[in-house]
Amino acid sequence: MYNILLTLLLIVSVLIIISVLMQPAKTDNASTALSGGATDLFSKQKPRGFEAFMQKVTAVLGVIFFALSLALVYISAH
Repeated sequence: MYNILLTLLLIVSVLIIISVLMQPAKTDNASTALSGGATDLFSKQKPRGFEAFMQKVTAVLGVIFFALSLALVYISAH
């Protein structure tokens, strides 16, 4: 059981890395550094499409990673 959970944890870890790398980059340029990003205050929009999907996938994989980690700790303690 321990080996199965450890294998699942490694697979989820790789999937989290891939999902984070696939998220679109939020680039900051020199104008946002000088203005403090004030122009972005009113341009915030909810993510849509692929960006929203990748955020949800990353969140779900994070929860699975956390649950698998707790299960491994519980099994190794008993």
